[in-house]
Amino acid sequence: MNTSHSASAAILSCTAFDRARRVASGPYADVAIAVKERMRESPDASILIFDDDSGRQIDFDLRGTGREIAERLWRQFPDSREPAARPVGRPKLGVVSREVTLLPGQWEWLAGQPGGASPTLRRLVEEARRAGPSEKARLGAIRERAYNFMSAMAGNLPNFEEASRALFAGESAALERLIAGWPADIRSHVTCLATDAAPAE
Repeated sequence: MNTSHSASAAILSCTAFDRARRVASGPYADVAIAVKERMRESPDASILIFDDDSGRQIDFDLRGTGREIAERLWRQFPDSREPAARPVGRPKLGVVSREVTLLPGQWEWLAGQPGGASPTLRRLVEEARRAGPSEKARLGAIRERAYNFMSAMAGNLPNFEEASRALFAGESAALERLIAGWPADIRSHVTCLATDAAPAE
């Protein structure tokens, strides 16, 4: 039940821990159902769930059947569901009208573009989305999410402060050395988050 931690992933994913042991990784609904099963088998389980994109802790409502849990999560987090197959034919744009404030010269430039202002703005937005964030911003987001997870799960472990400094400095070898004594699943997840890798089995 693995998914990539890439920020560009289409489906929201998360990872659940029972104390220092990883329980499951994958789409929100899959992990929620796995967590409910773990809690049924081990009533004394102490579960924490972390979003893979941000490294922040999240909570799920685990009442009801697995189907009810999944449908509730899909309503709350639409991006956590597998996208439906695209229907044949011309797609609906789903255009939303909102106010845009620009300087007079900017409006003049837009008006002179083929098709007018709206198509040009949509094209510029899509080009920016495809280009993605800058490498500096991407690395910053990756390190921030690893730190979010580390703070929650390893804040009291040896070398936490030193490991945090190594993380933000991009010193991967030093980070690996400093966290070598941490519980295996925590150490593995920190490495996955910090390197944009997929979670281990």
